Amino acid sequence: MGNLHALILGALQGLTEVLPISSSAHLILIPKLLGWPESGLTFDVALHLGSLIALGLYFWRDIFDMVYNFFGSISGKGFHTAGNRLPWYIILATIPAAIVGKRFEAPIEELFRHSPIIICSVLIGFGLLLAFADTTGAKRWKLDRMTLKTALLIGLAQCLALIPGVSRSGITITAALLIGYNRETAARFSFLLSLPIVFGAAVLKVGHLLKTGIPAGETTPLLIGIASSAVFGYLSVVFLLKLVQRYSLYPFVWYRLAAGVVFLFLV
Repeated sequence: MGNLHALILGALQGLTEVLPISSSAHLILIPKLLGWPESGLTFDVALHLGSLIALGLYFWRDIFDMVYNFFGSISGKGFHTAGNRLPWYIILATIPAAIVGKRFEAPIEELFRHSPIIICSVLIGFGLLLAFADTTGAKRWKLDRMTLKTALLIGLAQCLALIPGVSRSGITITAALLIGYNRETAARFSFLLSLPIVFGAAVLKVGHLLKTGIPAGETTPLLIGIASSAVFGYLSVVFLLKLVQRYSLYPFVWYRLAAGVVFLFLV
């Protein structure tokens, strides 16, 4: 993979992993349209590490607080505050996606990677679902009203993100809005919920890469991909959380519909 390809795909990963527009759809369809080769394991590592760095840098205070509250809850402080309960909600809500991903990630990827028409249809369909949630959701609850039941429901919805075109942030934000959380809370909880999954994926990919080694000539594209994904991922988090404080999610709905139609036509 060339350096330019690494830069572009890293930027795509950073933007689309965070925004509710599906990273997998873009990373499958755009290289296919441009005739680029499969990125391979080395670049998968770059994409996941970049996303992890971006989320870690932005949410480092939240991560510190959750770690502190986690150990506080098991050392006798209990679960009397929303802060003490939140890390447990994140852990428990991650379990469904981890189990489903372990069992079905490979067959789902094999099925959908070679079906651009289905990916485009999913991109459009779940864009319409996001519009429905953003329009009809009560948007009255904040993060301190998170319960185990609602966290698990959002975690179950995250399982659908294995399907290219769904979007991990898109489906979890959609689920939170349908339950009644406001846009900022839905987006923030979506990002916090993604941390264990992105971390786990990065660790697994790095483990595989350490076994196989970095192919000759791939070190520079690897570093470029990590940096590009991290920078654009961080900027995307800032952009989305600022946007949902004042506006609706309809810009992403319209983008999903337009991208789905354009990709469908081109494919």
